[in-house]
Amino acid sequence: MLANITTPLLGVVATTVIGRLGDAAILGGVAMASLVFDCIFWLFGFLRSGTVALTAQAFGARDYDEQRAVLARAMMTAAVSGIALIALRGPLTAVAFDLMGGSAEVSATARDYFLLRSWASPFALCNYVMLGWFIGLARPLQALAVQISVNVINMALTVLLVLGFRWGASGAAIAAVIAEICGLALGFAMAWRILGGHFEWDHKAHFDRAKLWRMLLINRDIMLRTAALVSVFLFFSAQGARAGDVTLAANAVLQNIVFLGTFFLEGLANAAQQLCGAAVGAHDRDAFARAVRLITRWGLVFGVGAAAAFYGAGPWIIALMTASDDVRRAANDFLPMAALVPLIGVAAFIMDGVYIGATWTRDMRNLMAASLAIYLAAWWAMQSLGNTGLWLALLTFYLFRGGLQVMRYRSLAQRPWPER
Repeated sequence: MLANITTPLLGVVATTVIGRLGDAAILGGVAMASLVFDCIFWLFGFLRSGTVALTAQAFGARDYDEQRAVLARAMMTAAVSGIALIALRGPLTAVAFDLMGGSAEVSATARDYFLLRSWASPFALCNYVMLGWFIGLARPLQALAVQISVNVINMALTVLLVLGFRWGASGAAIAAVIAEICGLALGFAMAWRILGGHFEWDHKAHFDRAKLWRMLLINRDIMLRTAALVSVFLFFSAQGARAGDVTLAANAVLQNIVFLGTFFLEGLANAAQQLCGAAVGAHDRDAFARAVRLITRWGLVFGVGAAAAFYGAGPWIIALMTASDDVRRAANDFLPMAALVPLIGVAAFIMDGVYIGATWTRDMRNLMAASLAIYLAAWWAMQSLGNTGLWLALLTFYLFRGGLQVMRYRSLAQRPWPER
């Protein structure tokens, strides 16, 4: 949870630094580009989640060779994916920002930022794998060190390059690239120590056909599930952009507040992935049930606490993040709904971790698709309410996303454990 919360704090710092420039169009452009970039990376979230699940199951089974093999397979996938994203950055910007529908000034800023930050892709995706591997091995301190290093370096460089060197949005993008490189170097150094000072390459083990196929199927399901989730946020941002620069910027500020809560609660999801995955690997149903009960109880406590904290501190955070009076007023109007997201969405975060740890990824994918359909239907029914309807549709999405998984959980828990 401590590691995860530094990620949205980075967004808060970047938004605050850009917001100090007092230009809603620049703030909106960086927010739009960051959202598109983050959504593309979320599509590759399987590199972390899938690595956690498979590593944790190998950890529970005490299969040390498979723990090494999972790291090697996932790193190869991350490196190839990152290079592909760099090669495709031109077409991606052309398609993404045309669909987002922002003003000319917003879109121009977004394109410049995106093209620079895309160079971080291979390093960022490999960091996903490294974080997942550390979590799967029940080494949260190493994961914390990598995540905090990346985000603290990013924050410091963003302040220096944007406000100190006056490089504007380009400075924020360059800071992200440098931070990801530093984080990966640290991750490799710690993995080197865990593996006894050497990386063994076993071609037969790393390219085991059955295990590769299982990894690909799990990753496919997680990626399709994430694509549905990404669609929700892209649609949300696109509708805000069509409502004007002020609404886009206000929603961006509130989304950073929402992400503080969701990333914080994602720490529980990470714990669920590791604990449930290890229980599955050890074929221990009692440990699995205990993990689910424990994480559910703590999730409710943290969900209530996060909602109350954001509602109380929200006006101060908004004032800190933007110097525009118009953006501040618009953001405060919708703060109560944004503050409800951690509470309404806590079941979704917890169940995501349980489903991934148990590798019930096909069911998770299907339930996410159903939740997306409900979200779009809710927006269509409430679109006459403008931005209020958009926020209500988002809350509806979180409610059904978690509720459907809870309803499906009992029948899945009675199935035989998946074979490794």
